[in-house]
Amino acid sequence: MPVSVTMPALGESVTEGTVTRWLKQEGEQVQADEPLLEVSTDKVDTEIPSPASGVLTRIVVNEDETVDVGTELAVIGDAEGGEDTGDAADSDSSGSGAEDGTQEGATAEVSDDAGSDDAGSDSAGSDTDGSDPDGSDADAMGGDAADRAVESAAEAEEADQPAEPAPAATTTSAESGSTTTSGTGSEAKPSSGGSGTSITMPALGESVTEGTVTRWLKSIGDEVAADEPLLEVSTDKVDTEIPSPVAGTLLEITVNEDETVEVGAQLATIGTASSGDGAAPPAESGGEPAAEEAEEPAAKTPAAETPAAEATKAEQPKAEQPKAEQPKAEQPKPTEPAGEQSPRDGVPASSSRSGDGANGSGGSAAYVTPLVRKLAAEHNVDLSTVRGTGVGGRIRKQDVVEAAKPAAPTAAPEPARTAAAPAAAAADPAAQALRGKTEKLSRLRTVIAKRMVESLQISAQLTTVVEVDITGITRMRDRVKADFAVREGVKLSFLPFFALAAVEALRAHPKVNSSVDMDAGTVTYHDSENLGIAVDTERGLLVPVIHGAGDLNLGGIARKIADLADRTRRNKITPDELSGGTFTLTNTGSRGALFDTPIINQPQSAILGTGTVVKRPVVIDHPDLGEIVTVRSMIYLALSYDHRIVDGADAARFLVNMKQRLEAGDFEAALGL
Repeated sequence: MPVSVTMPALGESVTEGTVTRWLKQEGEQVQADEPLLEVSTDKVDTEIPSPASGVLTRIVVNEDETVDVGTELAVIGDAEGGEDTGDAADSDSSGSGAEDGTQEGATAEVSDDAGSDDAGSDSAGSDTDGSDPDGSDADAMGGDAADRAVESAAEAEEADQPAEPAPAATTTSAESGSTTTSGTGSEAKPSSGGSGTSITMPALGESVTEGTVTRWLKSIGDEVAADEPLLEVSTDKVDTEIPSPVAGTLLEITVNEDETVEVGAQLATIGTASSGDGAAPPAESGGEPAAEEAEEPAAKTPAAETPAAEATKAEQPKAEQPKAEQPKAEQPKPTEPAGEQSPRDGVPASSSRSGDGANGSGGSAAYVTPLVRKLAAEHNVDLSTVRGTGVGGRIRKQDVVEAAKPAAPTAAPEPARTAAAPAAAAADPAAQALRGKTEKLSRLRTVIAKRMVESLQISAQLTTVVEVDITGITRMRDRVKADFAVREGVKLSFLPFFALAAVEALRAHPKVNSSVDMDAGTVTYHDSENLGIAVDTERGLLVPVIHGAGDLNLGGIARKIADLADRTRRNKITPDELSGGTFTLTNTGSRGALFDTPIINQPQSAILGTGTVVKRPVVIDHPDLGEIVTVRSMIYLALSYDHRIVDGADAARFLVNMKQRLEAGDFEAALGL
């Protein structure tokens, strides 16, 4: 019986989607859950799997057509490929104006290190006890515009690993049985005659109008497989790789590195095998092209690559020099470590996959981000020897830093006096790479800088600080954290206590949970507490939002914080989860800071910074002994607020409300005690 494939709802407010690419053609066999097409919306780009096994009997909506959610896209027939007799009307196309890009992020995951219990550092989702690092640097708040940058990155990166590498002679953009990159937005324009396929600048964000070519991963004349990374592009929302939509030869590079062009501008041209573009070089290089073709699939197979294979692969650019007409100065690079390709190297994608071969599984290739490859190259780390700790064995930034650590102690053979040196050495590999270096700001960092200055210019910001004794919470947490971890599945840090107290205080002080619109002359008092949790990532501060935090108990908040922090670091967060916040919590104490003066995340009216928990002698009133000096666990809470709507007295009342709630330590019921 025929099965209809319809346009799914890919977001809370998504009403339509654009078919960017069909991965199967009419008449082809398709398995249940096998990727069938790629769809782009204003929120996300993704693959749509087949709901059933059978034959693709009919494609109703063509590529670049935009249709409403629920519209029939295709029909899957039985194995005999019978025609569907249903009446499937052609869907109205609202043009190809919808963005066909994805907001991918080439973000590397951040360090999960945290301070000791005594320092109060406790990383949400990490293995240490203390204050959460999710809000480790409130001075870098990028607002919603920057936060949306990571919405689809990890999904696209993981999907960038073809299950069955397509041979170089493949000429169709819809590979059968391969897993393609999820929604990178590179638009394959069908070639006319033998002119080849045009690669254009995709729209990599809702409001992105231009992009900068930061690095070409292939040179003119290089062979490229379908879905193999072709170049790296940077926009004000995302840095990402653009894969080739087809297999063939890179005939022309239209836009050079560091050039900025509009969305839709032609970047390059790829000729397919049928166009004969790659026929001339084989005659010049004798039998080597045959070896190249044999190595193409091997380059995508990460299993146990031998030094001989690496040497052969390093020689490959030499064989392709007649095609690329590159200077001979680029040839002597066979001794570079895996992942250290120059912008014109012909095999960066192959090397990155081969470097993943030791990730534990041996048979599956985990994608390596450009930042990780670059970091590995800078510190001479062979990625093939690094065991990835990310999802699916993915190599993360921390893995490279850890792999680079052993070299550091050898430079300091004084074990006795330098007992504290290992902690400093942990940051050396990444820090040393920046010493004496001048580099261009990333577009995302430029946008974040702009947003920070705008925030200070828009609102009248100042900060009020109170000191809180959380000795009772500290003792309670020590008693119940083991049982809590078993019951809730996450570690109990200090941050959920602060979050719960903040949410309760927001209900009592609606001015702090408001937004001001000076143009309209209005203030909006929000009817729910949507709590943003600042999460420190390599690219900058991102703020996923706990929507309806006021409806959650302590366990629910703890689970939400751990989940959002983990998925934000792994680039699994969705656009809806990065917007809609009404108040933000940032933990500057996760790196040992006593307190901070965080910048407000516009258009919110306040942001709370939590310092590190420290033990120090304080004077307290003992019921029997009177005033005594004793050691207590203390923390500073700093509230930055918009003086246009929140007065100093309002801020003080809000903080005192939190102080009383935390010092009372009445969380037994919330903990199920």
